[in-house]
Amino acid sequence: MKKKSVVQNAAINHINEHSSLYVFITVLFLMGVIFGAILVNSLSFTQSDDLFYYLSQFFGQVSEAKITADWDMFTQSVSHNVKYIAVMWILGVSVIGLPVILVLLFLKGIVVGFTVGFLVSQMGWGGFLLSFVSILPQNIIIVPVFIIIAVISVSLSTKMIQRILMKQIREPLKPIIMRYIFALTVSVVFLAGAGAIEAYVSPSLMKNVVSLLNR
Repeated sequence: MKKKSVVQNAAINHINEHSSLYVFITVLFLMGVIFGAILVNSLSFTQSDDLFYYLSQFFGQVSEAKITADWDMFTQSVSHNVKYIAVMWILGVSVIGLPVILVLLFLKGIVVGFTVGFLVSQMGWGGFLLSFVSILPQNIIIVPVFIIIAVISVSLSTKMIQRILMKQIREPLKPIIMRYIFALTVSVVFLAGAGAIEAYVSPSLMKNVVSLLNR
C-alpha cells in the first residue's frame, strides 16, 4: 500500500509539474486528428475509390477470417509502436530533437484522424462503428502512452538545452536519465497490452460489425 501511494504521488507530482506541457501536447495531437480528418476531403475521386477498394478487400478478408495470424499482428503492432516511441525517446536526449518530437506526435494524430475520417466519409455510421471497434480499443492505451512519452521527451530535451545555455543549472543527470529509461520500459509494457488488444480483440469485433453491415 505504501509503495502504491509513492507511485501515485510521483505520478501526481509529475502531472502537476508538467501540466501546461500536457495541455499543449494533447492539443497538438488533437489538431493532428482534426487535420487528418480534413485531409480526407482533399482526396480525388480516383484516390478515394482506390483506397475504399483496398479497404473493402480487407473487410472481406476479415469477414472470412483470412486476416494475418494473431501472433504476427501482435508482433507487428508492438514493433511499430515501440519503434515510434523509441525514436521520440532518443530525440529527447538530443538538443535538436524537440521540434521533431512534436512533428512525430502531430503525424500520429493525422494518421488516426485520417483513418476515422475516411471510414466515416465512405461508410457513414457503419464506418463510425468500424472505427469504434477497430481503432478505439487499442488507441485508448496507445494515445496516452504517446502523449506521456512526448511530454517526458520534450521536458528532457528542454533540460538539456538549459544545461547548455544556462551554465548555473546543475541538476544531476543520472536520476533524470534513470527515470527516463523507466518511463520507456513501462511504456513498452503498455504498448504490448495494446498490441494484444489489436491482435486478439479488435479482429473479432470487426468481424461481428462487418457481418452486421453485410446483412
